[in-house]
Amino acid sequence: MLRQVLKRLATAIPSVIGVVVVTFLLTRVLPGDTAAYFAGPAATPQAIAEIRAKLGLDRPLPEQFAAYVKDLATGNLGNSLSTGRAVTTEIIARLPASAELTLVGLLLSMAVAIPLGIVAAVKQGSIVDHACRMVATAGVSLPVFFTGLLLVYVFYFLLGWAPAPLGRLDVFYSAPPDVTGFYLIDSLIARDLDTFRAAAAQLVVPALTMGIFSLAPIARMTRASMLAVLSSEFIRTARASGLTPRTVIITYAFRNALLPVITTLGMVFSFLLGANVLVEKVFAWPGIGSYAIEALIASDYAPVQGFVLTMAIMYVALNLVIDLLYGVIDPRVRIEG
Repeated sequence: MLRQVLKRLATAIPSVIGVVVVTFLLTRVLPGDTAAYFAGPAATPQAIAEIRAKLGLDRPLPEQFAAYVKDLATGNLGNSLSTGRAVTTEIIARLPASAELTLVGLLLSMAVAIPLGIVAAVKQGSIVDHACRMVATAGVSLPVFFTGLLLVYVFYFLLGWAPAPLGRLDVFYSAPPDVTGFYLIDSLIARDLDTFRAAAAQLVVPALTMGIFSLAPIARMTRASMLAVLSSEFIRTARASGLTPRTVIITYAFRNALLPVITTLGMVFSFLLGANVLVEKVFAWPGIGSYAIEALIASDYAPVQGFVLTMAIMYVALNLVIDLLYGVIDPRVRIEG
């Protein structure tokens, strides 16, 4: 197992290096002048030149890149010019908010999409099967920000069931003691049920938005994978042996159909990390997505580079977890590896 982990990490290192290089170059060719933005509209050319020299933007790109890599080696992602705080501190403070939203949205979609895909495959051509196709089509057709605005209009403005989409907690509540950064978990650890209910109420609509966005690919892959397995000879043999339909479907068919579903879950999770940016802006969610957007508008390089690098590392770690899960679900994969 350790050998497999080291092998996967060795193959991921070039990807991370490529992300560092590409991110650095892309932030330098973005429109806008960082020094002119922070100097203000009334600044003189001399003042802008002084700020550019102070930020090191007047040096050649190779020197800037060498300084950037040297800082990365020490875990320093730089300081945000907008807030004046270290980018590492900002990302650590905001990452739990994005992770909580993404994970809850993914769990909601899994709770609906996987059973729906299984039933649609077992009862091919039924109403459930057609409903699965309709849900999948609608899920991939609706932009995530449009879905979020629609849910806010319905559940907050029309029905009044949801609280105002203004962050992780209502203004009348304070954040629980920071243990994990997940408000739902921290409020339960502190045994503060009022804060837990308030955090859950704020989380429902944005998580539902994320869940609708990710439901379509999971349901479609579950259905397709189950259909392929249900037509296999060993499933016909299991049925002929007199096993109950539940045993055949869950124990034999679904377990063998699980590998493509796991792969899709990993891809969907990475998609959700990108979709987080739009959802966080719609719901004023204080995550790293909204932090990166604000920095991008201000031509603040360091937070943008830190955001992209963090996403790349999380994506590499996610792929590593998926590879390890392959070996747990199907030992033959581990043996072949």
